[in-house]
Amino acid sequence: MLSDTSPAEAPATVKFPHRSRRGVLLGLTAAQLVVVAATGLLLLAVLLTAGVTGALKLLPVWAVIAVAVFARHHGRSLADWSPIVLRYALRRARGQLLWLARPSTRPRREGLLHLPGTAASLRVVASPDRRVGAVHDPHQQTLTAVVKISSRAFALLDPATQNANVAGWGRALAALARTGHIARIQVLERTVPDSGDALNRYWEDHGRPDTHLAGPVYADLLAAAGPAAAPHEAYVALALDLKAARRLINQAGGGLTGAFAVLSQLTATFDQAARNAGLTPAGWLTGNEIAAVVRTAYDPEASAALDRWSASGRPQADPAAAGPVVLVEKADQIQTDTAHHAVFWIENWPRIETSPGFLHQLLFASGVRRSLSLTYAPKGLDAALKDVQRKKATVIADAAERQRKGQVDSEEDSVEYADIKARERQLIAGHADVALTGLLTVSAESDEQLNAACAAVETAAVAALVDLRRLTWQQAEAFTNAALPLARP
Repeated sequence: MLSDTSPAEAPATVKFPHRSRRGVLLGLTAAQLVVVAATGLLLLAVLLTAGVTGALKLLPVWAVIAVAVFARHHGRSLADWSPIVLRYALRRARGQLLWLARPSTRPRREGLLHLPGTAASLRVVASPDRRVGAVHDPHQQTLTAVVKISSRAFALLDPATQNANVAGWGRALAALARTGHIARIQVLERTVPDSGDALNRYWEDHGRPDTHLAGPVYADLLAAAGPAAAPHEAYVALALDLKAARRLINQAGGGLTGAFAVLSQLTATFDQAARNAGLTPAGWLTGNEIAAVVRTAYDPEASAALDRWSASGRPQADPAAAGPVVLVEKADQIQTDTAHHAVFWIENWPRIETSPGFLHQLLFASGVRRSLSLTYAPKGLDAALKDVQRKKATVIADAAERQRKGQVDSEEDSVEYADIKARERQLIAGHADVALTGLLTVSAESDEQLNAACAAVETAAVAALVDLRRLTWQQAEAFTNAALPLARP
Protein backbone atom coordinates (compact mmCIF):
# COMPACT_ATOMS: atom_id res chain seq x y z
CA MET A 1 0.00 0.00 0.00
CA LEU A 2 1.30 3.45 -0.89
CA SER A 3 0.46 6.53 1.19
CA ASP A 4 1.14 10.23 0.84
CA THR A 5 0.74 12.66 3.73
CA SER A 6 -0.11 16.25 2.81
CA PRO A 7 0.39 19.31 5.00
CA ALA A 8 -1.42 19.34 8.32
CA GLU A 9 -4.48 21.17 7.02
CA ALA A 10 -5.11 18.61 4.24
CA PRO A 11 -6.21 15.02 4.93
CA ALA A 12 -3.92 12.13 4.09
CA THR A 13 -4.65 10.02 1.04
CA VAL A 14 -4.03 6.36 0.35
CA LYS A 15 -3.60 4.40 -2.86
CA PHE A 16 -3.16 0.68 -3.40
CA PRO A 17 -0.95 -0.88 -6.07
CA HIS A 18 -2.28 -2.63 -9.13
CA ARG A 19 -3.07 -6.29 -8.48
CA SER A 20 -0.98 -8.37 -10.83
CA ARG A 21 -2.65 -11.13 -12.82
CA ARG A 22 0.56 -12.62 -14.16
CA GLY A 23 1.12 -16.32 -13.94
CA VAL A 24 4.16 -18.33 -12.98
CA LEU A 25 5.43 -18.80 -16.54
CA LEU A 26 4.24 -17.44 -19.87
CA GLY A 27 1.23 -15.92 -18.17
CA LEU A 28 0.03 -19.32 -16.93
CA THR A 29 -0.69 -20.21 -13.33
CA ALA A 30 0.68 -23.31 -11.63
CA ALA A 31 -2.53 -25.27 -12.24
CA GLN A 32 -2.53 -24.29 -15.92
CA LEU A 33 1.11 -25.31 -16.29
CA VAL A 34 0.38 -28.71 -14.74
CA VAL A 35 -2.46 -29.29 -17.20
CA VAL A 36 -0.35 -28.12 -20.17
CA ALA A 37 2.58 -30.35 -19.15
CA ALA A 38 0.32 -33.38 -18.65
CA THR A 39 -1.32 -32.70 -22.02
CA GLY A 40 2.07 -32.49 -23.72
CA LEU A 41 3.11 -35.85 -22.29
CA LEU A 42 -0.20 -37.39 -23.31
CA LEU A 43 0.10 -36.02 -26.84
CA LEU A 44 3.64 -37.39 -27.12
CA ALA A 45 2.48 -40.82 -25.98
CA VAL A 46 -0.37 -40.80 -28.50
CA LEU A 47 1.95 -39.78 -31.36
CA LEU A 48 4.39 -42.56 -30.49
CA THR A 49 1.70 -45.24 -30.28
CA ALA A 50 -1.00 -44.22 -32.77
CA GLY A 51 0.71 -41.57 -34.87
CA VAL A 52 -0.87 -38.39 -36.21
CA THR A 53 -4.10 -40.20 -37.07
CA GLY A 54 -4.62 -41.24 -33.48
CA ALA A 55 -3.93 -37.69 -32.31
CA LEU A 56 -6.50 -36.29 -34.75
CA LYS A 57 -9.11 -38.72 -33.44
CA LEU A 58 -8.67 -37.17 -30.00
CA LEU A 59 -9.42 -33.63 -31.18
CA PRO A 60 -12.46 -33.36 -28.84
CA VAL A 61 -10.18 -34.19 -25.91
CA TRP A 62 -7.66 -31.53 -26.92
CA ALA A 63 -10.51 -29.02 -27.29
CA VAL A 64 -11.79 -29.77 -23.79
CA ILE A 65 -8.29 -29.36 -22.35
CA ALA A 66 -7.85 -26.04 -24.19
CA VAL A 67 -11.11 -24.78 -22.69
CA ALA A 68 -10.00 -25.90 -19.22
CA VAL A 69 -6.71 -24.01 -19.58
CA PHE A 70 -7.85 -20.77 -21.22
CA ALA A 71 -11.57 -20.35 -20.40
CA ARG A 72 -12.15 -18.20 -17.32
CA HIS A 73 -14.94 -18.10 -14.76
CA HIS A 74 -15.07 -15.35 -12.15
CA GLY A 75 -11.51 -14.32 -12.96
CA ARG A 76 -10.02 -17.82 -12.73
CA SER A 77 -9.34 -20.42 -15.36
CA LEU A 78 -11.19 -23.70 -15.14
CA ALA A 79 -7.88 -25.39 -14.33
CA ASP A 80 -7.51 -23.15 -11.29
CA TRP A 81 -11.06 -23.97 -10.22
CA SER A 82 -10.52 -27.73 -10.45
CA PRO A 83 -8.71 -28.25 -7.09
CA ILE A 84 -11.37 -26.21 -5.28
CA VAL A 85 -14.24 -28.06 -6.95
CA LEU A 86 -12.65 -31.47 -6.41
CA ARG A 87 -12.02 -30.76 -2.74
CA TYR A 88 -15.61 -29.62 -2.25
CA ALA A 89 -16.95 -32.66 -4.12
CA LEU A 90 -14.77 -34.99 -2.03
CA ARG A 91 -15.95 -33.43 1.21
CA ARG A 92 -19.54 -33.70 0.01
CA ALA A 93 -19.09 -37.38 -0.82
CA ARG A 94 -17.69 -37.98 2.67
CA GLY A 95 -20.58 -36.14 4.31
CA GLN A 96 -18.30 -33.40 5.67
CA LEU A 97 -20.51 -30.51 4.55
CA LEU A 98 -22.60 -31.07 7.68
CA TRP A 99 -20.86 -30.58 11.02
CA LEU A 100 -22.61 -31.47 14.29
CA ALA A 101 -21.36 -31.08 17.82
CA ARG A 102 -21.76 -34.49 19.44
CA PRO A 103 -21.75 -34.98 23.21
CA SER A 104 -19.02 -37.29 24.39
CA THR A 105 -18.20 -38.98 27.66
CA ARG A 106 -14.53 -39.27 26.79
CA PRO A 107 -12.06 -36.93 28.50
CA ARG A 108 -11.73 -33.62 26.64
CA ARG A 109 -8.47 -31.89 26.01
CA GLU A 110 -8.34 -28.79 28.18
CA GLY A 111 -8.97 -25.57 26.23
CA LEU A 112 -9.88 -27.26 22.93
CA LEU A 113 -12.26 -25.01 21.01
CA HIS A 114 -14.00 -27.83 19.07
CA LEU A 115 -14.19 -25.94 15.78
CA PRO A 116 -15.01 -27.52 12.42
CA GLY A 117 -12.57 -28.04 9.54
CA THR A 118 -8.86 -27.32 9.77
CA ALA A 119 -9.37 -25.33 12.99
CA ALA A 120 -10.27 -28.47 14.94
CA SER A 121 -6.89 -28.59 16.70
CA LEU A 122 -6.97 -25.01 18.03
CA ARG A 123 -7.07 -24.60 21.79
CA VAL A 124 -6.89 -21.70 24.21
CA VAL A 125 -4.11 -21.64 26.78
CA ALA A 126 -3.56 -19.32 29.72
CA SER A 127 -0.45 -17.38 30.64
CA PRO A 128 1.42 -18.43 33.80
CA ASP A 129 -0.31 -15.67 35.81
CA ARG A 130 -3.73 -16.69 34.34
CA ARG A 131 -4.45 -13.07 33.36
CA VAL A 132 -4.16 -13.44 29.56
CA GLY A 133 -5.24 -16.16 27.18
CA ALA A 134 -4.03 -17.10 23.72
CA VAL A 135 -4.91 -19.52 20.94
CA HIS A 136 -2.32 -22.19 20.19
CA ASP A 137 -2.19 -23.64 16.68
CA PRO A 138 0.02 -26.76 16.72
CA HIS A 139 0.03 -27.09 12.92
CA GLN A 140 0.89 -23.50 12.00
CA GLN A 141 3.11 -23.20 15.10
CA THR A 142 1.60 -19.91 16.27
CA LEU A 143 0.39 -18.46 19.56
CA THR A 144 -2.26 -15.79 19.06
CA ALA A 145 -3.29 -13.13 21.58
CA VAL A 146 -6.40 -10.98 21.10
CA VAL A 147 -7.10 -7.46 22.37
CA LYS A 148 -10.31 -5.48 22.19
CA ILE A 149 -9.79 -1.92 21.03
CA SER A 150 -11.87 1.23 20.67
CA SER A 151 -11.36 4.64 19.15
CA ARG A 152 -13.03 7.93 18.41
CA ALA A 153 -15.06 8.18 15.22
CA PHE A 154 -12.44 8.65 12.49
CA ALA A 155 -14.75 10.59 10.17
CA LEU A 156 -15.39 13.22 12.86
CA LEU A 157 -11.71 13.97 13.52
CA ASP A 158 -9.96 17.00 12.09
CA PRO A 159 -7.54 16.38 9.17
CA ALA A 160 -4.44 16.82 11.34
CA THR A 161 -5.60 14.18 13.82
CA GLN A 162 -6.59 11.84 10.98
CA ASN A 163 -3.11 12.21 9.46
CA ALA A 164 -1.47 11.52 12.82
CA ASN A 165 -3.61 8.42 13.43
CA VAL A 166 -2.95 7.03 9.94
CA ALA A 167 0.80 7.56 10.33
CA GLY A 168 0.68 6.07 13.83
CA TRP A 169 -1.06 2.91 12.60
CA GLY A 170 1.53 2.56 9.85
CA ARG A 171 4.31 2.83 12.42
CA ALA A 172 2.55 0.24 14.62
CA LEU A 173 2.43 -2.26 11.75
CA ALA A 174 6.03 -1.53 10.82
CA ALA A 175 7.26 -1.98 14.40
CA LEU A 176 5.62 -5.38 14.68
CA ALA A 177 6.63 -6.50 11.19
CA ARG A 178 10.30 -5.63 11.71
CA THR A 179 10.59 -7.88 14.76
CA GLY A 180 10.52 -10.90 12.47
CA HIS A 181 8.57 -12.82 15.11
CA ILE A 182 5.02 -11.99 14.02
CA ALA A 183 3.37 -14.42 11.62
CA ARG A 184 0.21 -12.38 11.07
CA ILE A 185 -1.70 -9.38 12.40
CA GLN A 186 -5.48 -9.44 12.08
CA VAL A 187 -7.89 -6.55 12.56
CA LEU A 188 -11.49 -7.69 13.02
CA GLU A 189 -14.33 -5.14 13.09
CA ARG A 190 -17.84 -6.52 13.48
CA THR A 191 -21.40 -5.68 14.45
CA VAL A 192 -23.19 -7.84 17.00
CA PRO A 193 -26.79 -7.90 18.20
CA ASP A 194 -27.20 -6.32 21.61
CA SER A 195 -29.72 -7.50 24.18
CA GLY A 196 -29.61 -4.12 25.91
CA ASP A 197 -28.49 -5.68 29.21
CA ALA A 198 -25.33 -3.56 29.36
CA LEU A 199 -27.36 -0.39 28.87
CA ASN A 200 -29.88 -1.48 31.47
CA ARG A 201 -27.13 -2.29 33.98
CA TYR A 202 -25.59 1.14 33.44
CA TRP A 203 -29.01 2.78 33.85
CA GLU A 204 -29.63 0.87 37.07
CA ASP A 205 -26.23 1.87 38.48
CA HIS A 206 -26.01 5.48 37.31
CA GLY A 207 -29.46 6.51 36.08
CA ARG A 208 -32.16 8.46 37.89
CA PRO A 209 -35.48 6.84 37.02
CA ASP A 210 -37.32 9.11 39.49
CA THR A 211 -36.41 12.23 37.46
CA HIS A 212 -39.57 14.01 36.41
CA LEU A 213 -40.54 13.28 32.79
CA ALA A 214 -37.02 12.44 31.59
CA GLY A 215 -36.69 9.29 33.73
CA PRO A 216 -39.73 7.40 32.39
CA VAL A 217 -39.01 8.51 28.82
CA TYR A 218 -35.42 7.26 28.97
CA ALA A 219 -36.51 3.96 30.54
CA ASP A 220 -39.05 3.43 27.75
CA LEU A 221 -36.36 4.23 25.18
CA LEU A 222 -34.01 1.62 26.62
CA ALA A 223 -36.77 -0.98 26.65
CA ALA A 224 -37.59 -0.32 22.98
CA ALA A 225 -34.18 0.43 21.42
CA GLY A 226 -31.86 -1.72 23.53
CA PRO A 227 -32.59 -5.12 21.93
CA ALA A 228 -32.54 -3.56 18.45
CA ALA A 229 -29.09 -2.04 18.85
CA ALA A 230 -26.13 -3.35 16.85
CA PRO A 231 -22.93 -2.10 18.48
CA HIS A 232 -19.56 -2.26 16.75
CA GLU A 233 -16.67 -4.25 18.21
CA ALA A 234 -13.06 -4.18 17.09
CA TYR A 235 -10.33 -6.69 17.90
CA VAL A 236 -6.67 -7.06 16.97
CA ALA A 237 -5.06 -10.50 16.98
CA LEU A 238 -1.27 -10.94 17.05
CA ALA A 239 0.04 -14.35 15.98
CA LEU A 240 3.50 -15.10 17.34
CA ASP A 241 5.57 -17.31 15.03
CA LEU A 242 6.93 -19.94 17.43
CA LYS A 243 9.54 -21.12 14.90
CA ALA A 244 10.90 -17.65 14.15
CA ALA A 245 10.99 -16.72 17.85
CA ARG A 246 12.46 -20.04 19.02
CA ARG A 247 15.72 -18.51 20.26
CA LEU A 248 13.95 -15.87 22.38
CA ILE A 249 11.46 -18.45 23.67
CA ASN A 250 14.26 -20.76 24.78
CA GLN A 251 16.01 -17.86 26.51
CA ALA A 252 12.77 -17.08 28.37
CA GLY A 253 12.40 -20.61 29.70
CA GLY A 254 11.07 -22.54 26.72
CA GLY A 255 7.64 -24.01 26.09
CA LEU A 256 4.47 -22.01 26.48
CA THR A 257 5.98 -20.14 29.43
CA GLY A 258 8.73 -18.74 27.24
CA ALA A 259 6.30 -18.13 24.39
CA PHE A 260 4.04 -16.06 26.65
CA ALA A 261 7.07 -14.08 27.83
CA VAL A 262 7.92 -13.15 24.24
CA LEU A 263 4.28 -12.54 23.40
CA SER A 264 3.90 -10.17 26.36
CA GLN A 265 6.74 -8.03 25.00
CA LEU A 266 5.01 -7.82 21.63
CA THR A 267 1.65 -6.97 23.19
CA ALA A 268 3.27 -4.20 25.25
CA THR A 269 4.83 -2.82 22.07
CA PHE A 270 1.46 -2.90 20.35
CA ASP A 271 -0.32 -1.19 23.25
CA GLN A 272 2.05 1.78 23.09
CA ALA A 273 1.94 1.99 19.30
CA ALA A 274 -1.86 1.69 19.27
CA ARG A 275 -2.26 4.64 21.64
CA ASN A 276 -0.05 6.71 19.32
CA ALA A 277 -2.48 5.82 16.52
CA GLY A 278 -5.52 7.06 18.41
CA LEU A 279 -6.63 3.58 19.53
CA THR A 280 -7.52 2.56 23.07
CA PRO A 281 -6.68 -1.06 24.02
CA ALA A 282 -9.28 -2.40 26.45
CA GLY A 283 -7.14 -5.23 27.74
CA TRP A 284 -5.98 -8.53 26.29
CA LEU A 285 -8.64 -11.21 26.42
CA THR A 286 -8.59 -14.26 28.63
CA GLY A 287 -9.24 -17.72 27.24
CA ASN A 288 -12.93 -17.63 28.18
CA GLU A 289 -13.35 -14.18 26.61
CA ILE A 290 -11.77 -15.40 23.36
CA ALA A 291 -14.17 -18.34 23.43
CA ALA A 292 -17.09 -15.93 23.83
CA VAL A 293 -16.04 -13.97 20.73
CA VAL A 294 -15.82 -17.22 18.77
CA ARG A 295 -19.17 -18.41 20.10
CA THR A 296 -21.03 -15.21 19.16
CA ALA A 297 -19.60 -15.38 15.63
CA TYR A 298 -21.25 -18.77 15.08
CA ASP A 299 -24.33 -17.99 17.16
CA PRO A 300 -25.04 -14.22 17.25
CA GLU A 301 -28.11 -14.70 19.43
CA ALA A 302 -25.92 -16.17 22.17
CA SER A 303 -24.54 -12.70 22.97
CA ALA A 304 -27.65 -11.88 25.04
CA ALA A 305 -27.22 -14.91 27.29
CA LEU A 306 -23.47 -14.38 27.61
CA ASP A 307 -24.08 -10.76 28.63
CA ARG A 308 -26.50 -11.84 31.34
CA TRP A 309 -24.13 -14.48 32.68
CA SER A 310 -21.14 -12.14 32.79
CA ALA A 311 -20.48 -10.52 36.13
CA SER A 312 -17.60 -8.40 34.81
CA GLY A 313 -19.49 -6.93 31.84
CA ARG A 314 -17.23 -8.78 29.35
CA PRO A 315 -18.85 -11.93 27.91
CA GLN A 316 -17.17 -15.23 28.70
CA ALA A 317 -17.77 -18.77 27.49
CA ASP A 318 -16.45 -22.25 28.08
CA PRO A 319 -13.92 -23.07 25.32
CA ALA A 320 -15.51 -26.49 24.91
CA ALA A 321 -18.77 -24.76 23.90
CA ALA A 322 -17.20 -22.11 21.66
CA GLY A 323 -17.82 -23.88 18.37
CA PRO A 324 -21.14 -24.24 16.57
CA VAL A 325 -23.73 -26.85 17.43
CA VAL A 326 -24.48 -27.28 13.73
CA LEU A 327 -22.82 -26.02 10.57
CA VAL A 328 -24.23 -26.66 7.10
CA GLU A 329 -21.98 -25.70 4.20
CA LYS A 330 -23.38 -24.80 0.78
CA ALA A 331 -21.65 -23.63 -2.37
CA ASP A 332 -21.95 -19.89 -1.62
CA GLN A 333 -22.95 -19.69 2.04
CA ILE A 334 -22.99 -21.51 5.36
CA GLN A 335 -25.66 -21.90 8.01
CA THR A 336 -24.79 -22.04 11.70
CA ASP A 337 -26.85 -22.18 14.87
CA THR A 338 -28.94 -19.01 14.51
CA ALA A 339 -27.62 -17.33 11.38
CA HIS A 340 -26.79 -17.62 7.70
CA HIS A 341 -23.40 -16.30 6.55
CA ALA A 342 -21.77 -15.41 3.23
CA VAL A 343 -18.07 -14.56 2.92
CA PHE A 344 -16.69 -12.11 0.36
CA TRP A 345 -13.08 -11.63 -0.66
CA ILE A 346 -11.92 -8.05 -1.29
CA GLU A 347 -10.35 -8.70 -4.66
CA ASN A 348 -9.30 -5.14 -5.53
CA TRP A 349 -8.59 -2.13 -3.33
CA PRO A 350 -8.81 1.52 -4.45
CA ARG A 351 -6.22 2.25 -7.14
CA ILE A 352 -6.79 6.01 -7.09
CA GLU A 353 -6.02 8.56 -4.40
CA THR A 354 -8.73 8.34 -1.74
CA SER A 355 -9.31 9.07 1.92
CA PRO A 356 -8.02 6.60 4.56
CA GLY A 357 -11.63 6.31 5.69
CA PHE A 358 -12.77 4.91 2.34
CA LEU A 359 -14.32 1.86 4.05
CA HIS A 360 -16.74 4.01 6.08
CA GLN A 361 -19.74 3.40 3.82
CA LEU A 362 -19.05 -0.33 3.79
CA LEU A 363 -18.64 -0.58 7.57
CA PHE A 364 -21.75 1.44 8.34
CA ALA A 365 -24.15 0.01 5.76
CA SER A 366 -27.58 0.39 7.28
CA GLY A 367 -29.30 -2.71 8.59
CA VAL A 368 -26.44 -5.09 7.77
CA ARG A 369 -24.74 -7.37 10.27
CA ARG A 370 -21.22 -8.05 9.09
CA SER A 371 -17.59 -8.68 10.06
CA LEU A 372 -14.59 -7.19 8.27
CA SER A 373 -11.25 -8.95 8.65
CA LEU A 374 -7.95 -7.40 7.53
CA THR A 375 -4.99 -9.75 7.84
CA TYR A 376 -1.44 -8.43 7.47
CA ALA A 377 1.32 -10.97 6.78
CA PRO A 378 4.77 -9.37 7.26
CA LYS A 379 7.51 -10.19 4.77
CA GLY A 380 11.23 -10.13 5.42
CA LEU A 381 13.29 -7.47 3.67
CA ASP A 382 15.38 -9.91 1.65
CA ALA A 383 12.34 -11.91 0.52
CA ALA A 384 10.47 -8.73 -0.40
CA LEU A 385 13.39 -7.38 -2.47
CA LYS A 386 13.75 -10.72 -4.28
CA ASP A 387 10.02 -10.65 -5.05
CA VAL A 388 10.37 -7.12 -6.43
CA GLN A 389 13.28 -8.11 -8.68
CA ARG A 390 11.39 -11.16 -9.96
CA LYS A 391 8.32 -9.10 -10.81
CA LYS A 392 10.39 -6.40 -12.52
CA ALA A 393 12.13 -9.02 -14.64
CA THR A 394 8.78 -10.56 -15.59
CA VAL A 395 7.30 -7.23 -16.69
CA ILE A 396 10.39 -6.33 -18.72
CA ALA A 397 10.53 -9.77 -20.35
CA ASP A 398 6.85 -9.59 -21.32
CA ALA A 399 7.32 -6.13 -22.81
CA ALA A 400 10.34 -7.31 -24.83
CA GLU A 401 8.38 -10.32 -26.11
CA ARG A 402 5.52 -8.09 -27.28
CA GLN A 403 7.97 -5.74 -28.98
CA ARG A 404 9.59 -8.67 -30.76
CA LYS A 405 6.19 -9.79 -32.03
CA GLY A 406 5.22 -6.27 -33.05
CA GLN A 407 2.37 -6.02 -30.54
CA VAL A 408 1.16 -2.80 -28.93
CA ASP A 409 2.52 -1.95 -25.49
CA SER A 410 0.16 -2.54 -22.59
CA GLU A 411 -0.70 0.41 -20.35
CA GLU A 412 -1.50 -2.11 -17.61
CA ASP A 413 2.14 -3.21 -17.66
CA SER A 414 3.30 0.40 -17.36
CA VAL A 415 1.12 0.98 -14.31
CA GLU A 416 2.23 -2.29 -12.73
CA TYR A 417 5.90 -1.51 -13.35
CA ALA A 418 5.50 1.94 -11.74
CA ASP A 419 3.89 0.34 -8.67
CA ILE A 420 6.73 -2.20 -8.42
CA LYS A 421 9.34 0.56 -8.54
CA ALA A 422 7.48 2.54 -5.89
CA ARG A 423 7.42 -0.55 -3.68
CA GLU A 424 11.16 -1.03 -4.19
CA ARG A 425 11.87 2.58 -3.23
CA GLN A 426 9.84 2.17 -0.05
CA LEU A 427 11.69 -1.01 0.89
CA ILE A 428 15.05 0.68 0.35
CA ALA A 429 13.87 3.61 2.48
CA GLY A 430 13.24 1.19 5.37
CA HIS A 431 9.47 0.65 5.22
CA ALA A 432 8.07 -2.74 6.23
CA ASP A 433 6.40 -4.92 3.62
CA VAL A 434 3.13 -6.68 4.39
CA ALA A 435 0.68 -8.72 2.33
CA LEU A 436 -2.90 -7.60 2.97
CA THR A 437 -5.92 -9.89 2.73
CA GLY A 438 -9.45 -8.56 3.24
CA LEU A 439 -12.47 -10.77 3.94
CA LEU A 440 -16.01 -9.60 4.62
CA THR A 441 -18.66 -11.79 6.27
CA VAL A 442 -22.34 -10.90 5.96
CA SER A 443 -24.76 -12.53 8.42
CA ALA A 444 -28.56 -12.66 8.64
CA GLU A 445 -31.32 -14.73 10.20
CA SER A 446 -32.69 -16.19 6.94
CA ASP A 447 -31.79 -16.75 3.30
CA GLU A 448 -33.98 -13.86 2.16
CA GLN A 449 -32.44 -11.45 4.65
CA LEU A 450 -28.97 -12.68 3.73
CA ASN A 451 -29.55 -12.01 0.02
CA ALA A 452 -30.85 -8.52 0.79
CA ALA A 453 -27.87 -7.79 3.07
CA CYS A 454 -25.40 -9.05 0.45
CA ALA A 455 -26.98 -6.78 -2.16
CA ALA A 456 -26.66 -3.80 0.21
CA VAL A 457 -23.02 -4.63 0.93
CA GLU A 458 -22.15 -4.98 -2.75
CA THR A 459 -23.70 -1.57 -3.43
CA ALA A 460 -21.76 -0.01 -0.55
CA ALA A 461 -18.55 -1.60 -1.85
CA VAL A 462 -18.91 0.26 -5.15
CA ALA A 463 -19.05 3.56 -3.26
CA ALA A 464 -16.03 2.47 -1.20
CA LEU A 465 -14.02 1.80 -4.41
CA VAL A 466 -13.41 -1.85 -3.57
CA ASP A 467 -14.31 -4.95 -5.59
CA LEU A 468 -15.96 -7.78 -3.70
CA ARG A 469 -16.09 -11.37 -4.89
CA ARG A 470 -18.35 -13.87 -3.19
CA LEU A 471 -16.36 -17.01 -2.54
CA THR A 472 -17.62 -20.26 -4.00
CA TRP A 473 -17.07 -23.75 -2.55
CA GLN A 474 -14.80 -22.26 0.15
CA GLN A 475 -17.30 -20.70 2.54
CA ALA A 476 -16.69 -22.82 5.66
CA GLU A 477 -12.92 -22.38 5.67
CA ALA A 478 -13.21 -18.72 4.72
CA PHE A 479 -15.64 -18.08 7.59
CA THR A 480 -13.11 -19.39 10.11
CA ASN A 481 -10.52 -16.93 8.79
CA ALA A 482 -12.92 -14.01 8.27
CA ALA A 483 -15.21 -13.99 11.31
CA LEU A 484 -12.97 -15.31 14.11
CA PRO A 485 -10.05 -13.34 15.64
CA LEU A 486 -7.56 -16.17 15.17
CA ALA A 487 -5.11 -14.55 12.68
CA ARG A 488 -5.13 -17.64 10.49
CA PRO A 489 -3.46 -17.70 7.06
